[in-house]
Amino acid sequence: MTQSQNSLMRLSDLDRDYQLDLGDSGAYNPTGSTVYGYNNEKVGTVRDALVDSSSGRVRYLIVDVGGWFSSKEVMIPIGQARMAEDGVYFDSLTKDQVRDLSEYRYEQSYTSDHQSLASDERVLRAANTAVDETTYRENAFRTPERLQLLEERLLVNKERFRAGAVEIGKHVETHTETVNVPLLREEVVIERHAVTDARPVEGNVTLGAATETVRVDLEAERANVSKQAFVTEEVEIGKRTVTEQQTVTETIGREVLDVNKTGEVHLEGGDVSGSTTTRTSTTTNDLTDTDRTGR
Repeated sequence: MTQSQNSLMRLSDLDRDYQLDLGDSGAYNPTGSTVYGYNNEKVGTVRDALVDSSSGRVRYLIVDVGGWFSSKEVMIPIGQARMAEDGVYFDSLTKDQVRDLSEYRYEQSYTSDHQSLASDERVLRAANTAVDETTYRENAFRTPERLQLLEERLLVNKERFRAGAVEIGKHVETHTETVNVPLLREEVVIERHAVTDARPVEGNVTLGAATETVRVDLEAERANVSKQAFVTEEVEIGKRTVTEQQTVTETIGREVLDVNKTGEVHLEGGDVSGSTTTRTSTTTNDLTDTDRTGR
């Protein structure tokens, strides 16, 4: 397939024709990402990208703006994009700008100086007239070069479960109790007194002829034992929550920066001390730095 010097190719066609396997190579492919515009309002979805056939750099993202307008796809310069985990952000892209952008047509061939792209440039530059044309184009087509380092953090959730149960009841215990009780009883007391002044018994009395008996009833107390229940203690049953510290241990990972140097390169700024590897490799900034002389 022959291309002019400044022609633009769809990334999907490039992937197909040169068998790049972008999904498995680790290269960032924005296709399918959700697109957000001004004030983080959802615009639509990235459907494809336009790549400079001579340099292999991504120049435009083809965005389906169905979130604002139905059945319309537009081309937005890659330099205005901010890549994030949850999508692609065009922080200054407004609904009015999208309305005025030219509609992308798949059957049409595009070059970097295509008339519709020049018209779109005027629409996008209108919001920032202070920027000259050269500066705008340098920023508009600058490939995003932000690399995010991720790390895992331990998240601990809590759930309630039945840890146990307590049953409270009562039963009877018996023991022998001894109580000393004072009891009264009557006793017979017999007192005999000698008569000093003896006197005769009148009448004819025969000794032993009559027998007299004196009866004395004696009374006494006895213990009658009975039992009666008394309240000696009250028990209140409730629950309270206590806090205890428990240590949870888990292995987590984090991403460490690898810096690949090609040739004699001096790095300045930034902390790259985490993990730096020097080796000769083909830069991955250009998505299509492959041999285009054959498949």
